[in-house]
Amino acid sequence: MREAHIIYNPGRYVMKMFFRKMNKESQEDLKERRYDAVGLFQTSVAGILYYADRVAKTSNVLPVEIQGSCPNHITTLAFFGETAAVETAMKMIITEEKEKKNRLI
Repeated sequence: MREAHIIYNPGRYVMKMFFRKMNKESQEDLKERRYDAVGLFQTSVAGILYYADRVAKTSNVLPVEIQGSCPNHITTLAFFGETAAVETAMKMIITEEKEKKNRLI
């Protein structure tokens, strides 16, 4: 199952939830960064690594793995940035996912 969402202007309590679910290094990186949107994409571990690399290269976002209760199979990538950058990253992911479904291999 794959899910994709964008949170615009995340509230203080939502950000507290994010901080509880990410490692210390990511917390420090995020404290030094301006963001007003968060993209969320839930997929496999391999997908997280692939898309973290892709979003970092295609838009000005900070990719962060969000640790959940099933880290071996399904995990979530959050990418923090300005609204336009997050929307660009999300469109790229959705486009690639659609293209992947249309391929035979």
